[in-house]
Amino acid sequence: MPADGQRGALVQFQREGLVPHVGLSEVSVPDIELARQNLPVVSVQNRYNVTDRSWEDVLKYCESERLAFIPWFPLSRGHLDDHGPLARVAKRQHVTVAQVALAWLLGRSTAMLVIPGTSSVGHLEENVSAAGVRLTEADMNEFDCLAHPAGSAH
Repeated sequence: MPADGQRGALVQFQREGLVPHVGLSEVSVPDIELARQNLPVVSVQNRYNVTDRSWEDVLKYCESERLAFIPWFPLSRGHLDDHGPLARVAKRQHVTVAQVALAWLLGRSTAMLVIPGTSSVGHLEENVSAAGVRLTEADMNEFDCLAHPAGSAH
């Protein structure tokens, strides 16, 4: 269904009380602004992680507009390895590379709402404990070398 048709349907559902709030996925800032003209948008879910930051402008917009930003593919599985800056920080702090990647997301923005997948209680506990990992500004800056060029994903 075209975006205009989707928006129209959501507006109707909202009028009927079926949809109190709307979250958008894989959208640009202009897309969000257009949707917000007649929809109560509360969140945006775009691909975003330590290696893929191509939606940085959307994250900044969400921060300024007090919208939740939910990164999908938050751990960039397949792109995180046991070498490089994430591994160095993980080793120094006695945590996993995945925990460092989650801590990076949590430290990146107050708008960030991270919901990583999990396959076991142990994995869930590991993910939750990432909230206790403290990264320095130097750590955060060192991870910049991991990012793909801006705009490469959309």
